[in-house]
Amino acid sequence: MTKDVESHVEPAEEYSAKDYHDPPPAPLIDFDELSSWSFYRALIAEFVATLLFLYVTVLTVIGYKSQIDPAHGGDDCGGVGILGIAWAFGGMIFILVYCTAGISGGHINPAVTFGLFLGRKVSLIRAVLYMVAQCLGAICGVGLVKAFQKSYYHKYGGGANELAPGYNKGVGLGAEIIGTFVLVYTVFSATDPKRNARDSHVPVLAPLPIGFAVFMVHLATIPITGTGINPARSFGAAVIYNEDKPWDDHWIFWVGPFVGALIAAIYHQYILRAGAIKALGSFRSNA
Repeated sequence: MTKDVESHVEPAEEYSAKDYHDPPPAPLIDFDELSSWSFYRALIAEFVATLLFLYVTVLTVIGYKSQIDPAHGGDDCGGVGILGIAWAFGGMIFILVYCTAGISGGHINPAVTFGLFLGRKVSLIRAVLYMVAQCLGAICGVGLVKAFQKSYYHKYGGGANELAPGYNKGVGLGAEIIGTFVLVYTVFSATDPKRNARDSHVPVLAPLPIGFAVFMVHLATIPITGTGINPARSFGAAVIYNEDKPWDDHWIFWVGPFVGALIAAIYHQYILRAGAIKALGSFRSNA
């Protein structure tokens, strides 16, 4: 009888053991990164990925607007539609995250970088320089669109984000906060080491839910703000288009995504992963 009880207890003890390892938190400032070639390779990867992202997506937006323009024989049912635009954004994120995840982490978005910095996944130096590389890549990507579509670029809005008529700034800000929360929360969940340890297929599929999150958010918020959820995307388009309306609304596309990323980082790290409770327990045990 005792042996039977022990045979039932031992597996429970085995399964209660932690079967994953959290990576150590990134240092706040790590000057050693500046002497590493892998760091600069990651910056180049972020620059090129954001350039390609903006080139394909903004070109899709301008192409769609030209296809529905009655002056060119178009109609509202022509072109790829909002669904096609959302697929372009989500699909490119899926492709580019898959290609660059092993090099730079595949951020391609200052809001994602900011959220991962708050989660202690990247250092301050890496976060700041990633954001610079992403913004420069976005400017170059939209610049290529303008060079190739010079006759259509300004006529169809240059792919710039701005608040749609009929919506106030509070609604636009709320849409950007919630949309970015969905994206950054998905990034944290898809790359969680706890999940990776238990579901061996997740590392391969991680870019898929991230791209799908971008797709779904675009379906919801294109009619409101054109969907930013990526400050580099909004900044690059605003710089090249350079008209008053996108610049007047531009703060929404920085404040909203950064607030959304902050909320997502707090929710995932300190509520779902119980980071605050773990930190308190560690403090008490040290005391």
